[in-house]
Amino acid sequence: METRGLDPVPDGERTGRVRTLFPTWVAANMAVLLLTMGAGLIVFSALSFWQVLVVAAAAPVLSYGMVGLISIAGKHGGAPGMALSRAVFGQRGNLAPGVLIWVARWGWETINAVTGTYAVLAVLGLLFGVRSTPALIMATLTAFVAAGFLLSGLGARALRVCSAWSACLFGGFSILVLAYLAGATPWRDVLDRPAGPTSMMIAGIGTLAAGGISWAPTGPDFTRYLPRTASGRAIVAATVGGAGIVFLPMVLMGAVMAVGTPGLAVTRDPVSFIGALLPDWISVPYLLVAVIGMVLINAMSMYSAGFTAQTLGFRVPRAWAVGTNAAISLFLGTLLMMVANSFIDLFISFLNLLAVTFSAWIGVFGMDQLRGRAYDPVALLDTTPASAYWYTGGFSWPAVAAWAAGLVAGLLFTGVQWFAGPLAATWAGRNGLGWAVTIVVSGGLYAALPRPGLRRGATALHI
Repeated sequence: METRGLDPVPDGERTGRVRTLFPTWVAANMAVLLLTMGAGLIVFSALSFWQVLVVAAAAPVLSYGMVGLISIAGKHGGAPGMALSRAVFGQRGNLAPGVLIWVARWGWETINAVTGTYAVLAVLGLLFGVRSTPALIMATLTAFVAAGFLLSGLGARALRVCSAWSACLFGGFSILVLAYLAGATPWRDVLDRPAGPTSMMIAGIGTLAAGGISWAPTGPDFTRYLPRTASGRAIVAATVGGAGIVFLPMVLMGAVMAVGTPGLAVTRDPVSFIGALLPDWISVPYLLVAVIGMVLINAMSMYSAGFTAQTLGFRVPRAWAVGTNAAISLFLGTLLMMVANSFIDLFISFLNLLAVTFSAWIGVFGMDQLRGRAYDPVALLDTTPASAYWYTGGFSWPAVAAWAAGLVAGLLFTGVQWFAGPLAATWAGRNGLGWAVTIVVSGGLYAALPRPGLRRGATALHI
């Protein structure tokens, strides 16, 4: 079990390897929801197969490219992403984006837990003909959340080992599904679909990229054990490659399935269709492996959520801090499965808001990296006015102002099921580019503002 919390990893303990990032990001994308989103590109966006191919290739390069670049800060600072964020926003200023990111993780973990629960229920139905009841739903959801909580509590090494094994299993079964679809698909119907609007392609890239963008603050959590000499290019390549090798085939599989089964894009249960479209000998093991993958996704998110909670002032071990997120995702998951009528609509709306939330932080933190950030390992943990990162009253006002401005600007251009900004009808809003506006505004404003200096006596290590 990993016992280290926010404290930076000493150079002598940095024995990690860049190649371990590849299966880590494979595991982070083993979500059946990618099939449903691929189906949505066919049914709702009316894209052709070739347009879906472009969208599925561009989205992980764009989103996980940002994750990889942010991850480089981990090898320099040796600390989790939201702890390094203190150097950018100040000890108190970091609380504002920290709270918002922590709350956003509740939603992400809830969506994933619900999807995993649907997958388990689908397997029980296929194997034993078991019908879902409120009691069974609650028991399955509780078991899923508990599994993610226990695995995240073990820490980074356990997550790396499980990611490597699950990546191999998931990859093998995905190849099997692809081979089956290749023989069973009416390819003329798939390939002859007319092209849809370019605006729908742009919006599709943004929607698919939103999930990846939400992993950006998590990136340094998995690179802090890498030596300082680790290649930044290799970090980015492993991150993008691990995500893309899952992302592309999953989205394309969903698109191909949707040509013959349009209901795939609108189903309330986002995984039940697999049993109807695939034979049991493929669908059952595939769903079981997918459940393992979704447990890993939740465990990775909870792992980082524990660090975020600690940066907010929860003076408890990381493993216990994760428990708060587990309890909240269990509560919200119950509401979603028992009350919500349209899972997919809620999910797409959540993704769009999620992208804006995380993009405001990415713009400021990323620009701070480009400006040449120095990390003081002592000051990162010192939350008193004596800290080198106390700045003015605990706030780096340029960073906080740029973050807030970017967040507001992005929301102005965002339109979802229950919220529409006043500029959501503009070109950027219609094309789902609220998150891009957020990054440009927050990063550009922070670049234009003077960065506050460190207090005297700072011992920052320059990168």
